Amino acid sequence: MQGSLEDQIIAANPLLEAYGNAKTVRNDNSSRFGKFIRIHFQAGKLAKADIETYLLEKSRVSFQLPDERGYHIFFQMMTGHKPDIVEMSLITTNPYDFPMCSQGQIAVASINDKEELDATDDAITILGFTNDEKIGIYKLTGAVVHHGNLKFKQKQREEQAEPDGTEVADKIGYLLGLNSAEMLKALCYPRVKVGNEYVTKGQTVPQVNNSVMALAKSIYERMFLWMVIRINEMLDTKNPRQFYIGVLDIAGFEIFDYNSMEQLCINFTNEKLQQFFNHTMFVLEQEEYKKEGIVWAFIDFGMDLAACIELIEKPLGIFSILEEECMFPKSSDTTFKDKLYSQHLGKTQAFEKPKPAKGKAEAHFSLVHYAGTVDYNITGWLEKNKDPLNDSVCQLYGKSGVKILAALYPAAPPEGKTSITSHFFINYALVTFFF
Repeated sequence: MQGSLEDQIIAANPLLEAYGNAKTVRNDNSSRFGKFIRIHFQAGKLAKADIETYLLEKSRVSFQLPDERGYHIFFQMMTGHKPDIVEMSLITTNPYDFPMCSQGQIAVASINDKEELDATDDAITILGFTNDEKIGIYKLTGAVVHHGNLKFKQKQREEQAEPDGTEVADKIGYLLGLNSAEMLKALCYPRVKVGNEYVTKGQTVPQVNNSVMALAKSIYERMFLWMVIRINEMLDTKNPRQFYIGVLDIAGFEIFDYNSMEQLCINFTNEKLQQFFNHTMFVLEQEEYKKEGIVWAFIDFGMDLAACIELIEKPLGIFSILEEECMFPKSSDTTFKDKLYSQHLGKTQAFEKPKPAKGKAEAHFSLVHYAGTVDYNITGWLEKNKDPLNDSVCQLYGKSGVKILAALYPAAPPEGKTSITSHFFINYALVTFFF
C-alpha cells in the first residue's frame, strides 16, 4: 500500500500541514511548528530523508482568535466528504457543535477542505501507516475535539466538581478505549502522591476544566510528534548517502497588538533557529574565504541575537523566573512582573519598559528581538505554564485499548506537571546547507 521514497517524501507535507498548519490573522495556511527537512543523496539519486520539528503551537487546539482558525484537520474531517471518518470519530459536520475548535473562523476562502482531506487521507496510506493506525489517528483527533464539550458542575454546598451528564464522556471513552466512568472519576477525584502514600484530591470546576484542556492538547501534541517519528521510520533506508539538501522552515516571527506567552515561545524559537542558521551558514562561508586566501575579518553573525536569547533562557532569565514563580502557591502575575523588573530592567538592553500609547493594548514588558521590539502581556502566564496533566487520567491512557494512545502514555509524567517551557525543545545538529 505504501508509495515509493519519492512519493513518501512528498506525502509527508500534506499530513504534517493538516495537523500542524492553521489560519492566522495574516496567513491562511501558516505552519504553527518549525521543521527542518534533510533529503539525502547518493550518486545523484535519492537515498533517504528525515524531518526534525520544533515547538508545535498546542495552545491553538483549545483557543483561537476571532480572525483565526484551528488546525486544518478538524475542519477537513467535518466536511462530511468521507462519511466513514465522521462515523468512526463520532463527530458532526457542523464545526459549531465543537466550541473548542470554532472560536474563530470555520472556513478559509483559499483552502478547499474536501480536497485537502483527500490529500491527507492518501498521504497516511502512502506513508505506510497501517489501517489500524489510520483509524487510531482519526479516533484520537475526534476525541480531542469532544474534550471541549465535557461539562462539569459544582456539587451543592461543596466546591467539588461533578460531571454534568455523561454522553460526551461516553463518546471520548469509546474513542480512546477507556471506561468513561473511570475517566470522569479520575478527572474529578485524582489520586496524588503525598510522601509515600496516594490520597484522593478534590477538584473544583475550573480545575477540572483546566485539566481537560491540558489533556486534549497533550494528546494532540504527542500524536503529532508520534506521526513525525513514524514518517522518519518510513523515510529511513539502509542506502549509503553522500550529501544532503537541507530545508529549514522556521517558525514565523510574530508581532501583534497583544502578545502573550505563545508569541514569546514562537519568537524565541525563531530567534534560536535564526542564530543557528546564521552561524552555520556564515561560518562555513568565511572558512571558504580563508581557504581561498581572501583577506577577511571574521564576523560572528550569530552574536546579533545572543543578548535576547540569553535573557529568555539563561539562569534567572524569563523562563527560569517563570518556572520559579510556578512553584510558590502565593505567586501571581504581579510578583512575576516584579521579579522580571528587579532582575533585568536597566541591566540588559534587550529588556525594556513598554512605551504607553493611545489605543495600544496593555503590555508589561518589552523585548528587543533581532526582528523588532515586541511588547508582551503576562496575564495568565503562570497558569499557562503549569498546564497540569492529571496523573490518574494519564495512567488510564497507558492502559487504553487503542494502541496508539497506550504508546503515547507509557507512564504518567513525573509529579503530574508539564509546562510550556519544559516542552520547549530545540534540537541541535551540525548542519550543512546546499543551495
